[in-house]
Amino acid sequence: MTPLLVILMGSKADLAHANKIAEAAQPFGFEVELRIGSAHKTASHVLELLKTYEADPRPKVYVTIAGRSNALSGFTDGCVSAPVISCPPSSEAFGGADVFSSLRMPSGIAPALVLEPANAALLAAKIIGVSDPAMRERVKNYQIANQQTILTDDQEVKSSK
Repeated sequence: MTPLLVILMGSKADLAHANKIAEAAQPFGFEVELRIGSAHKTASHVLELLKTYEADPRPKVYVTIAGRSNALSGFTDGCVSAPVISCPPSSEAFGGADVFSSLRMPSGIAPALVLEPANAALLAAKIIGVSDPAMRERVKNYQIANQQTILTDDQEVKSSK
């Protein structure tokens, strides 16, 4: 079964951020679905989306994208049994203080917080990889490629002197 990565945005303003996550998820073999719903403005819509996804038997991870007051991540985590990764967009409007709405959640609500879009996709792959050997192998290959890039860069710098 192909694992599912549900990327849930608070608004269309988050689409560029969501696309970065979706692009980074492709090498891991996820089926990616992008959706929009606001915990503040369209809570019943978000709840219906989550019920539909939770009824889907595929292994899945949710990535939520919401800035300012990030209720979406906590709301999603409280409604689903699959892991939730909060990946709020970078914001200068509040001097970065809006990230604090993603840091503390009430007891029993535990979305992970990852600020880098590509790392949100990687964490999702690692989560699925706990029970999926093929995904674990894709993560391992990704890590080897990253290591090789560093080693190649090191050789280039060393030989340039």
